[in-house]
Amino acid sequence: MPHPLWAAERVPTLLDHLSLGCSDLDQGIAFVEKHTGVRPAVGGAHPGRGTRNALLSLGVPYYLEVIAPDPQQREIESAGVSLLNALKQLVAPQLVDWAVHTLDIEAVAEQLRQAGLAFQGPRRGSRARPDGRVLNWKTLTLDQNRDGLLPFFIEWAAYSVHPSVDAPTGCLLDRFAVAAPNPGGISSEFQRLGIDVRIERGDKPQLRARIEGPSGELVLGA
Repeated sequence: MPHPLWAAERVPTLLDHLSLGCSDLDQGIAFVEKHTGVRPAVGGAHPGRGTRNALLSLGVPYYLEVIAPDPQQREIESAGVSLLNALKQLVAPQLVDWAVHTLDIEAVAEQLRQAGLAFQGPRRGSRARPDGRVLNWKTLTLDQNRDGLLPFFIEWAAYSVHPSVDAPTGCLLDRFAVAAPNPGGISSEFQRLGIDVRIERGDKPQLRARIEGPSGELVLGA
């Protein structure tokens, strides 16, 4: 009998955004526009993380972050090295991470402590938009994210406009899932975290999504 989580909604209730990694931001933007007909807008740089992004609304409250190395940054914090190196090695855009939202990240941290799960954060983050406005948030990342299948948590500052609201529109997230060789094993991890997500069987750990656009669809993963 299928695990109950396999019958989760096509889009997780707590989903905040998906991160589409690429080695070059301009190429990543062109890739998304080619498949959907909508061009992601440059969002800005992540100071100290070595990355920059472009954003595309997937219908409030979801958005797609196209993330790539920022050639202008030289001083990289240790926490950003792993992702930065992975992005540089990508030969084609692929989903590299996803986030779930929370209104109280300190409460999430306490729940994880009680569950005996190791994590980093909450850590403050910010990004200056091209129009000069600054977005602020806090994130919490698990020490063991099961090859990228488990998300990180994000709490947006109350005065920050969520990217899904004012990023380029026209696309919708039709479906999102995680795939793993052992779906039953990873489902228990999501249960501990209180996150509902569709889980599929796959030859390797993988994030999967289908984005509908006015000129076509963008299928990420198998």
